[in-house]
Amino acid sequence: MHKVMELFHRYRDDVYRLAVSYTHSVQDAEDICQTVFLKLMEQDELTPGKEKAWLMQVTVNQCRSLLRCVWRKRTEPFEEDSLREKIWIEQSELHDIWECIRKLKPKYRVVVYLFYYEGYVTKEIADILHISNTAVTTRLSRARQILVEELKEV
Repeated sequence: MHKVMELFHRYRDDVYRLAVSYTHSVQDAEDICQTVFLKLMEQDELTPGKEKAWLMQVTVNQCRSLLRCVWRKRTEPFEEDSLREKIWIEQSELHDIWECIRKLKPKYRVVVYLFYYEGYVTKEIADILHISNTAVTTRLSRARQILVEELKEV
């Protein structure tokens, strides 16, 4: 239990930020964080040094499951006015960039987040998302192209 609490305190913000960036919902991100750390408690053993990667992978899987949920598709999402206050520094440039990132499809948004905000390399992202390294680089490239076009308009 001590190890779980140590991992919780070390990685809770990372898990939360990834969940918010994926779902666009503070409430959903909080639920996902709770689920992720409950799953961590159920684990018998994790490979030392790979705990963060495991947590990020479980977070992405939980986000995907939530977004595929039939019930969620039938409801309107809440507006998250406090999102920037809780996570991102309120500067106009970062605000514009984040707003453009938020508009990306989830498959592009998650690779951008993991690459730029969490510092993972493409191979690690591929392992976390269970996709090929080529798919990660393609998604990053397309996301960058989309962001460049969007930011030209801002």
